[in-house]
Amino acid sequence: MPRRAPSGATEPVRGLEAILYREAKIRFTNYAWMFWDVLYPLGYLLIFGVGINYAMGSPLPTMDIDYNEFFLGGVLAMASFGIASNTAWGFFLDRDNGIFYEMLTYPLSRAAYLAGKVSFNVLLALVQAGVTVGMSALILDVKLRPTLLPWMLFGVVVGTAGWFFFSAIFALRIRRNDVFNTVISIFYFLFLFASSMFYPLEPLPGWFQRMALANPITWQVDLLRYGTVGLAPSYLTLEILAFVAFTLAAFYSGVRTLSQRS
Repeated sequence: MPRRAPSGATEPVRGLEAILYREAKIRFTNYAWMFWDVLYPLGYLLIFGVGINYAMGSPLPTMDIDYNEFFLGGVLAMASFGIASNTAWGFFLDRDNGIFYEMLTYPLSRAAYLAGKVSFNVLLALVQAGVTVGMSALILDVKLRPTLLPWMLFGVVVGTAGWFFFSAIFALRIRRNDVFNTVISIFYFLFLFASSMFYPLEPLPGWFQRMALANPITWQVDLLRYGTVGLAPSYLTLEILAFVAFTLAAFYSGVRTLSQRS
């Protein structure tokens, strides 16, 4: 007769389920927040992308690709960063009102606590990406590469996780609300505009290209651009490896910061 596993063996799973349940309750009781998280990237693509596409046409005249197709990967990366920032903001509020410290008294490891939070937001990001990619193909006639879509899913999962862990470090370290918002806003501005998100890097000055190539969001954008329309630089493999390393380093730093602050 097989022996029954000790009750403690299920504690990490139950803890993970509890965090997932809590995150879902928070999101589904705020429909405006859910609407913003899921549909705002599509709105950004429809308004910004269509306008630039009409004014400029293809950002790469040597290739049969319009601006909507070029910008789709950037919108997905922007959405990953936005979901991560929103979750980190919730992290900050939990710590500010004391719920964070109460949850640390539960039989739950620090890694499982972070994993539970990021798991829900990865699922949310995948839903968001599915809506954005599907509607862009239907409405904007974006020519997707179905065989490459697994790379797009990989980029969304790793990107959302990486940016959440990165933002969580600052949510745990910073005490003041205004300072936290300022830091996240600065990162938002620097990461998004000093990257390949809105424009191809080739025509830009050398100093800007070097700065953009050292930017983790450029690595994610290039991966997502490859996973949707097949456009990729020759050094994409190095970018993928670098972005995975960035995510692992952010996770390690996030867990370490969580242990120190608790």
